[in-house]
Amino acid sequence: MTSPAPTHRKFSFDTVFDAGGDVASAPPPARKKLFHPEEVEEIRAAAYAEGERSAVVLAEQEAAQAMGVLAQAAHAALSSLAAVAHEHRSQSAHLALAAARKIAGAALEQFPEAPVTAALEAMGREIEAEPRLLARVAPHLEARLQAALETTAAAMGFSGQITARGDADLPLGAFILDWGDGRCGFDPVAAAERVSQAVDAALAAEGLHAEPLISQAEIAQGDPDHV
Repeated sequence: MTSPAPTHRKFSFDTVFDAGGDVASAPPPARKKLFHPEEVEEIRAAAYAEGERSAVVLAEQEAAQAMGVLAQAAHAALSSLAAVAHEHRSQSAHLALAAARKIAGAALEQFPEAPVTAALEAMGREIEAEPRLLARVAPHLEARLQAALETTAAAMGFSGQITARGDADLPLGAFILDWGDGRCGFDPVAAAERVSQAVDAALAAEGLHAEPLISQAEIAQGDPDHV
């Protein structure tokens, strides 16, 4: 006699409890297939809100990136403007020096005696008791400066002897006054070079950190001189 074939029970994902009575595994919740119109509207609203939040976050991220790019561009622009302003100051300062040299040169050609007579007047008390004063000057100005020094000395009450002597190493306007116990001198070329070096040193120390060409107060007030 043959025994009937065993019947296989279809496995079902039911809740399984362990020996202690706790849930060892549970079937996944059944997926709802039918929704009421109110539920559909709630799901749609929730999905829309989630999408809107995602769009806002994305927009904020893009805005932050754009602000970073703008900040970098502004920094580069300000650095360029500072360099341009510094170059403008340097060129203006050197142009002013060049103009000053031209004016000083023309003045010395017209009044070559002015520097040495001014020095003589400034040293009045220091040399008033000296018996002799030697003035070294440019050779072609020897006679002219001799007369100018004698006139100045007479006006000062200086009674010592004054002698102007030509010196080929001295340019126009330069002089050396020697009275035995001391001496003084002036060289317009060397003086101009010292002024130029001082201006260059000031510009180098200032660098790119100087005050702006147009102040913030002028910008805020709309200064008509800076349009």
